[in-house]
Amino acid sequence: MHLKLDFYKQDAVVLAKDLLGKILVRNVGDREIRARIVETEAYVGPEDKGCHAYQNKKTERTKVMFERGGHVYVYLIYGMHHCFNVVAALKGKPEAVLVRAVEPIEGWELIRQNRQIKSNKDEDLTNGPGKLCQALSIDKELDGHDLVVGDKLYIEKEENKQDYEIIPSKRINIDYAEEYKDKLWRFYIKGNSFVSK
Repeated sequence: MHLKLDFYKQDAVVLAKDLLGKILVRNVGDREIRARIVETEAYVGPEDKGCHAYQNKKTERTKVMFERGGHVYVYLIYGMHHCFNVVAALKGKPEAVLVRAVEPIEGWELIRQNRQIKSNKDEDLTNGPGKLCQALSIDKELDGHDLVVGDKLYIEKEENKQDYEIIPSKRINIDYAEEYKDKLWRFYIKGNSFVSK
């Protein structure tokens, strides 16, 4: 069951916490990958100096951030790694949540095939934003995809909801964001080995 639109209409900081523990589902042809979201970061445009849409900057790249919550925002870093974001809040307010790490549940074979890494550590498959995108075949083709109604990629509740301890911390690699680099807008599930290092 896809999460409903109302879930995504929250502001990015609340959504970043609420996404933890939820199940990210990726369908590739007739194969399915399911993974638990274990680490997120909130980006709150227009005031957040760490956000791509700081000062309401609307470009070809950031325009999907101005859509209503529940859309996918995918961008490229270092010209090679994709990053998967969930657009938050209401239309016209550019906010998004970067999904930084997931814990695979199903579809291990496809994940390993997609990643092709030498490491034998399961964690190395999806313990970072670029890694999880490669593992789940998430790229620019999914930019603008609607998680509420789309079937290629969507998010659902956990069947057996667990109580997680959520740790807030500073976001990673945003030293340019001046006073916003110190906001505790990164959230992760305490003790989960798939959280990025």
